[in-house]
Amino acid sequence: MDRREGFEPFAAGAASHLRRTAYLLTGDPHVAEDLVQDALVALYVAWPRVADPYAYARRSVVNGSRSRWRYRRRRPETSVAVVHDDADPGADARTAPPDATDAVLARRVLLDALATLPARQRAVVVLRHLEDLSEPQTAQALGISVGTVKSQNARALARLREALAPDGDPDVARLPEGQRS
Repeated sequence: MDRREGFEPFAAGAASHLRRTAYLLTGDPHVAEDLVQDALVALYVAWPRVADPYAYARRSVVNGSRSRWRYRRRRPETSVAVVHDDADPGADARTAPPDATDAVLARRVLLDALATLPARQRAVVVLRHLEDLSEPQTAQALGISVGTVKSQNARALARLREALAPDGDPDVARLPEGQRS
């Protein structure tokens, strides 16, 4: 059987889910795309030997994200100001799409809070809560013990609650006014 016969359908079906995981780990869609491409290349090379291709690809994405964190810690990047295009002043407000500002802001707040976590804690949170893996599956994906998953998860959730709590109130997330209950 040709290697591509099994790989191409798998890659087509799994790429978007892997990209989501990579994006949640990195916070950067371009880096996420690179991580997924690297993971799929590695999977293609190992395809005949791999029993669980999705687990292999996910592990490659997580390991690539870890490597990126280590690299960035040694060589910090210098940010450049973001340039925003001004909206067309002559645009008709009736044809504008509905305003999704609050949802975008809430998502940005969550992504910024995730970005404050150390790499291992962030990986545990993403795999446990956003990928919906069990503790043993998360431990296997990261190559750590179940106890480490539990402790890293508890620490990460505490840090996220702290980061998202306005004025020291851990019961209220720092969301736009319209989204608080």
